[in-house]
Amino acid sequence: MIPLKMYIGTWLALLVFTVITVGASYIDFGDFNLWIAMLIATCKASMVALLFMHLLWDERFNSIILVSSIIFLGIFIGFTMADTGNRGRAEPVEHDRPADVKDPFGLQAPPAE
Repeated sequence: MIPLKMYIGTWLALLVFTVITVGASYIDFGDFNLWIAMLIATCKASMVALLFMHLLWDERFNSIILVSSIIFLGIFIGFTMADTGNRGRAEPVEHDRPADVKDPFGLQAPPAE
């Protein structure tokens, strides 16, 4: 059984992280806003998983599964952010030479005049 002091300490720590989250939302960190918010949310979620889901006292295999799923989620979010960050970069190039729908690769000879 977990002592009541640990539950109260966890509750206070989550309140402190909530205040940090609200405080960080008022400060403009530029491109790092998302990363800082994700870091704070990861700390809060880790605390909840370790204490309230009892992963701190459970078998290590369950903790490894949790950590690996968080790592893969981070990788997937990173790939998505890299994709959305580079959208629209090809439009100026494609505007100069629009693709022909009937011959997108330019393999057919132009029609004779």
